[in-house]
Amino acid sequence: MSDEMLVTKCLNMPKNRLDRRATSQIITIILPACDEEESIGSLVLLSRLYADNVIVIDDGSIDRTAEVAKKAGANVIVHGDRRGKREALKTGFKAASDTGADIIVTMNSNWQHNPADILMLVEPIIEGEAEMVTSSSCLNGLSKNTSIYRHMDQTLQDTTAQINSYLKINDQYSGFRAFSASLKNIFRFDSQDIAIESEMLADAGKAGISIKEVEICGCHDFEGPVRDPIKCIVGFLKTVAEDIETNKLLYYNSVPGFALATCSFYMAFKFLEAYFLGIDSLRVGPMFLMSFLAILGIYMTLRGIIMYSLVGMGIQTESAQ
Repeated sequence: MSDEMLVTKCLNMPKNRLDRRATSQIITIILPACDEEESIGSLVLLSRLYADNVIVIDDGSIDRTAEVAKKAGANVIVHGDRRGKREALKTGFKAASDTGADIIVTMNSNWQHNPADILMLVEPIIEGEAEMVTSSSCLNGLSKNTSIYRHMDQTLQDTTAQINSYLKINDQYSGFRAFSASLKNIFRFDSQDIAIESEMLADAGKAGISIKEVEICGCHDFEGPVRDPIKCIVGFLKTVAEDIETNKLLYYNSVPGFALATCSFYMAFKFLEAYFLGIDSLRVGPMFLMSFLAILGIYMTLRGIIMYSLVGMGIQTESAQ
């Protein structure tokens, strides 16, 4: 679908209940972008109809993304090298805060989201119903035309993310969200790629932030070609591992560590039992293996406990500031 057709489709969609003039709060859009020269211009122009400021974070693009975005009226911040979505969002939140934003909205830069939905997204914050609003195009389930691999991807990833964040949000990886600017210090910005979306939900959940999910109609079906099942499974496992590492540091480190330590102690018990019963003699190899497993297991267990405690203290400190 061409850029012009997407713009026409978005403009012809039903208008939302909230009029832009109904609030005096400053709304700032953050658009992380990398090599989005073809879509960024029209996206910025339409986004400006529903917001006071549009900030584009050019994350190491090698095309004319920054130039096109600037001509369209966006404030452009350029990362000289590609740092990933985590750093783009971190830069964007700081810039939005520095320019006096009351409400911060994040969007993807590939026309996956309709700028006309911005008003619907910020309405709960303006009305005092929520401090963070996340969008979902699948509150009533994915489309029947969606492939089985997309269904599997979405279901498994969202289920895992819900466990990590303790929040019953249908689309844990949505990039289209609205935040009260007062929340800027509660997010860690540790994860990379789409795992950052789940991490932000987990941080909000831990901080006791009121969150609302609203349904939107995306401009685009970005499923693309049917994915290879092996790549689908590998991608899912990678995302799960990143989620667990970021949001469940205690479990990610301590559970395997405790298992290794337990295994080494059991081996030591059986080895000493055999030695004192005269069944076996002392051998360097097994003793070294048992010692290694015990040290590694204890280290991982303590590391998980310490890191989990430090993250918790960091979130509480930043929330209090």
